[in-house]
Amino acid sequence: MTDFNKSIETLQGLDVSKMYGEDFFLTWEKSDDELKGVWAVADALRALRERNISTKVFDSGLGISLFRDNSTRTRFSFASACNLLGLEVQDLDEGKSQIAHGETVRETANMISFMADVIGIRDDMYIGKGNAYMHEVSNAVKEGHEDGVLEQRPTLVNLQCDIDHPTQIMADTAHIIREFGGLENLKGKKIAMTWAYSPSYGKPLSVPQGAIGLFTRLGMEVVLAHPEGYEVMPEVEEIAKKQAEASGGSFRRTNDMKDAFKDADIVYPKSWAPFGAMEKRTKLYGDNDQEGIKALEKVLLEENGKHKDWACTEEMMSLTKDGKALYLHCLPADITGVSCDEGEVDATVFDRYRIPLYKEASYKPYVIAAMIFLSKFKNPVETLKELERKGTERVQP
Repeated sequence: MTDFNKSIETLQGLDVSKMYGEDFFLTWEKSDDELKGVWAVADALRALRERNISTKVFDSGLGISLFRDNSTRTRFSFASACNLLGLEVQDLDEGKSQIAHGETVRETANMISFMADVIGIRDDMYIGKGNAYMHEVSNAVKEGHEDGVLEQRPTLVNLQCDIDHPTQIMADTAHIIREFGGLENLKGKKIAMTWAYSPSYGKPLSVPQGAIGLFTRLGMEVVLAHPEGYEVMPEVEEIAKKQAEASGGSFRRTNDMKDAFKDADIVYPKSWAPFGAMEKRTKLYGDNDQEGIKALEKVLLEENGKHKDWACTEEMMSLTKDGKALYLHCLPADITGVSCDEGEVDATVFDRYRIPLYKEASYKPYVIAAMIFLSKFKNPVETLKELERKGTERVQP
């Protein structure tokens, strides 16, 4: 059971005032207190639900979801988060909207937001596009609110963009905080964020970038490992370096997976596409060059095939601290002999960590709900305390 009182005590000691009325785009745009506030509120909401206490702080309202890429966990986590707070969810299917007829982003953003309190967007496939699109939507609804078109300004939550995957990485961190017995216990722990072989191409960069963009703030020893040519955005690496120096942790890059796994406390083997290739693909899609896209895909698959030894095997896991590092993955993983012939992780490794992986995923609805909560309520401590005081039963016996 999660300790509600402990979560409230933690939240009382944090300055989260600037989150009120604001969006959540990138973790490194938030202060340490604000990140800790998200985890504290997430824990408090979970504690109330575990005690069968309703957390509906909205009597009505919509959560609008826009997914420009396929999703299972994040899609359902956003819906769960909205429902947890009392909001209904409406998906925006661009194929069934007037966007196909030339409706502008500014117009669409306002038309879907008349009774919306939050907009969640996933736009992760094209470099330089996803995060920029989210800001365009945010600016449009802000202007709509200021002009009196909207009674309220919907909060925008980044459900994954081309730069960061904040809800995923914040949920991952909530999981490791619990596994290691507290945020303070993460300092000095080694985490290996490594590329791993996949038989598919074009996976977003936002998970590894989100990982190095957050774990370096926690005083951890962060190692980014990948074959030559699979670099992430250089500006995110620079952020990671500066944050590691400020937190007393460390950050380095290696082209040796074994080096990354050696004595690691936590491993995060995950495939991604090279930054340079993602830039090329973005341009090809912008030019509607279908033949160029097919040619690039062929080249990238061939390049991936040269690195099949980059896999989370039993042998690789034996190199970690006591051979028992915590295995993380955002899911779905490419599991050798299960979902593919050869992939990111051995079936035996994955199966051994299956329950911890499910627990890792379970934090995401609460993290998203916390991001919304802190944006919508000026006094989150008192709002949470009032929910507990009322004690409205979620399920009537």
